[in-house]
Amino acid sequence: MTDHVLSTPVTLGQHRLNNRIVLPPLTRQRSAQPGDIATDLMAEYYRQRANAGFMVSEGTQIEPRGQGYAWTPGIYSAAQVAGWRKVTDAVHAEGGVIFAQLWHVGRVSHNDLQPDGAAPVAPSAIQPSQVKAFIETAPGAGELVQPPVPRALSTPEVKALVGLYAQAARNAIAAGFDGVEIHSANGYLVNQFLSAHANQRDDEYGGLLENRLRFLREIVEAVSDAVGPQRLGVRFSPLFSGTDQDRVYIGLVEEDPHHVYIEAVKVLEAAGIAYVSLAEADWDNAPELPLTFRQAVRDTFSGRIIYAGRYTAERGARLVEAGLADLIGFGRPFIANPDLPQRLFNGWPLNPLQAEGMYGGSAQGYIDYPAYR
Repeated sequence: MTDHVLSTPVTLGQHRLNNRIVLPPLTRQRSAQPGDIATDLMAEYYRQRANAGFMVSEGTQIEPRGQGYAWTPGIYSAAQVAGWRKVTDAVHAEGGVIFAQLWHVGRVSHNDLQPDGAAPVAPSAIQPSQVKAFIETAPGAGELVQPPVPRALSTPEVKALVGLYAQAARNAIAAGFDGVEIHSANGYLVNQFLSAHANQRDDEYGGLLENRLRFLREIVEAVSDAVGPQRLGVRFSPLFSGTDQDRVYIGLVEEDPHHVYIEAVKVLEAAGIAYVSLAEADWDNAPELPLTFRQAVRDTFSGRIIYAGRYTAERGARLVEAGLADLIGFGRPFIANPDLPQRLFNGWPLNPLQAEGMYGGSAQGYIDYPAYR
């Protein structure tokens, strides 16, 4: 193996990671039905990629209302906890470290996915645009659909959701995960509360940025109390420019994203959590995060910093060498290359990504990508 900064060990919370390559959360829609339960097939998928220094599971909904896409797994039932135990056991047998991403889509859902066909829940009754939910139309088949106007959560309901995040974190630890990541990116529920575009509440959770940050702060505190701050990370997806169409891929675009997200990072620093993960736009010609923002994140946050989005090994190494990042996530390349760290460290060629099998399906396009050696 050639020397490479991304091949060097690093600590994360209580763990010593073998390298700085991250398998970030990647929706694959292969849970067992009914019940949205992790399967043996999923356990094999994660086992194959346990050579990553650090792994985060695909988004796993914390309650039935948190689902926006058919066949995604949950972490709120006993059967789901048992299903995820197969995954974590397989990863740990290979020496891997894996956190569960705790997910609630909020308004990015559809009546067909909601209990009793109700409207999705959200900070405010504002219909999302340029984004789709995914519903099942027949066994193994589905379609993208426009989310309806959501129902605004009452103040007591918001407080109850904080408790659901804490319980989901406890469930994840019971399922064998090494920690949890709060999904506060990509236009989903926590991101919706953070954003002035989606949050027009007039209670303690809306209005000024300090209030819009309250939901995130209370979840971070509740989960920290439940499982410990060193078992906790948070993911954001700040976008500094782009069109409305771009929001489909990255989330909600704030008028002053630098201020919004640095204030959010201050919340994480105050809680003493293990890491912040920043998901960057990854389409062709996507805008890069400003260097001033990256430096402000480093100056504000003393834990580990993860970046993901269109990274090559060389670009990721430069960010680590500059002291601006500690770990680098590789999404699509890790789907197609279960031995991605070894390929990157040795300059071996990469398997091409197959569009077929990306979302839903069987073993094809999921666990059948070959290792290089």
